Amino acid sequence: MRSQKRRGLVIAAGAAAASAALPLGALAQGAGKIKIGYVSPQTGPLAPFGEADRFVLAGVNAALKNGLTIGGKKYAVEILVRDSQSNPNRAGEVAGELILKEKVDLMVVASTPETTNPVSDQSELNEVPCISTVAPWQPWYIGRQKNPGGGPPAWVPFQWTYHFFWGLEDIIAVFTNLWKSLPTNKSVGGLFPNDGDGNAWGDKVVGFPPVLDKAGFKLTDPGRYQNLTQDFSAQIAAFKKANAEIVTGVVIPPDFKTFWTQAAQQGFKPKIVSVGKALLFPPSIEALGELGDGLSTEVWWSPHHPFQSSLTGASAQAFAADYEKATGKQWTQPIGFVHALFEVAVDALKRAKDPAKKAAIRDAIVATKLNTIVGPISWASGPVKNVAKTPLVGGQWVKGKKYKYELVIVNNETAKNIPTQAKLKPM
Repeated sequence: MRSQKRRGLVIAAGAAAASAALPLGALAQGAGKIKIGYVSPQTGPLAPFGEADRFVLAGVNAALKNGLTIGGKKYAVEILVRDSQSNPNRAGEVAGELILKEKVDLMVVASTPETTNPVSDQSELNEVPCISTVAPWQPWYIGRQKNPGGGPPAWVPFQWTYHFFWGLEDIIAVFTNLWKSLPTNKSVGGLFPNDGDGNAWGDKVVGFPPVLDKAGFKLTDPGRYQNLTQDFSAQIAAFKKANAEIVTGVVIPPDFKTFWTQAAQQGFKPKIVSVGKALLFPPSIEALGELGDGLSTEVWWSPHHPFQSSLTGASAQAFAADYEKATGKQWTQPIGFVHALFEVAVDALKRAKDPAKKAAIRDAIVATKLNTIVGPISWASGPVKNVAKTPLVGGQWVKGKKYKYELVIVNNETAKNIPTQAKLKPM
């Protein structure tokens, strides 16, 4: 039975094909070919999330160069890669093309609700198994049409799409733990854009507002703004009026640069700035110059995470070092999760009773219990049927030795097995 639409955002399939942005996967002689479709933002304002894709896919291709042996038969594996261009409509279009024209057996997708949601919707509509990651689980899940009566317990679960990442409850815990480690007046300014992440983070039921209120923080939320806004004067004025010593939010990289530059120009100097999305990537911090020092963010993956790949055996530290050596660039968090996406895909395919049947692949995904480079992944423990959670800790950008700025883990209260490297310092 086909599933419900997520807020009506199921993009019409059969759109024009998009050219593959990255090399195809491994090819081998055998029983047949398995096609995996992969969609991510490789261009546009969300491109930092896809920056490491080429490196990760090269490693996955190498691991699959001889194909996969499933049930005693060898299958070639082909990975078809598409760029969402940081546009949800485009993400839905290329997903439809992969499903209907390329006939992929399995879809995988990464990076922000603007990419994961439309791709998941196309997969659900067309009954193709899909694995999704790098989006907090609530923006990915809560848009589902609800059963009569409404409310979270009545959300209709997916039948074909499965997601692994952390949730808003985890990032709120990480951020508040950071804030409690320094003396402040607990006045918080919130930057929440009018997109999937911003609407979820600012939601008065499942987002930051109720939790911050319960924890004794006072949130000032000036309302939703459009991405690529050029003037944050209204938000800065509201934060100054509230004497906000903390700033939080989920902001795309170019918007944070605009906001933070204008904040400095207008004399707004909070003690702590903990922002998701924009502060994840080394180039975004370097682009801020001296204003980058001391900014804090969530850390979903790092070379210091005590995990290793089920596909290659590489530790997080070795994997990050290989990336830096191969690219000449500083490690970035999506490396681990994009690799883990293919770890889970390969593991599920190996366990599928008949990889020619999409339901068999789906059932293998549901039964996943795998230790990956981002930690253990299993859909058996929830928090809802289609979500598996991964650990999250807090980090801060400090002036580095090897690079201009380095992200160090400064709080691990939510995941004690991931070691800290320093303590949070005020801006």
